[in-house]
Amino acid sequence: MVQETTIDRVVDIFNEDEAALDQALAALETQQPLLYGYLLESEEFEAFTDAEREYLLFLALVVWRSAEEQYGKCPEITEEQLSAAEERNWDQLGELSETRFRERVSMFFTDYKEEDLLAFIEDALLEDEDTPVTKEGREALFISLKSVIDVLTSNRQ
Repeated sequence: MVQETTIDRVVDIFNEDEAALDQALAALETQQPLLYGYLLESEEFEAFTDAEREYLLFLALVVWRSAEEQYGKCPEITEEQLSAAEERNWDQLGELSETRFRERVSMFFTDYKEEDLLAFIEDALLEDEDTPVTKEGREALFISLKSVIDVLTSNRQ
């Protein structure tokens, strides 16, 4: 499991050094072109604000880099893997009757091996003062980022 200390270290590096963030983005484009395209060119993110899209990219880079630190380089993700993960996550969310975000996503933590990464995403989307995330975009961002976690860490725990 990717540990909270790893996640915090990656966040600190990206927050302190913009060049490190730019380098990570360039590496993502080379090593995970499908994921790069998904994060930067996906039509499904057009409804997000510019700030939400930037935040999605930042959080996804943290997830990707943290997973690499824990497990080493990830095999290149395929469109089928990402689509299946996203569909599975939307299906699970659709089965819930709760209305509050935290209650709706709490079921994703049950028996989930990457609990620290998921908690990082949940917290990042809920911190009212620091997050650029709108209430309307919160669930879609969560599902997208959970899907990224799923494909980057599946069969690697």
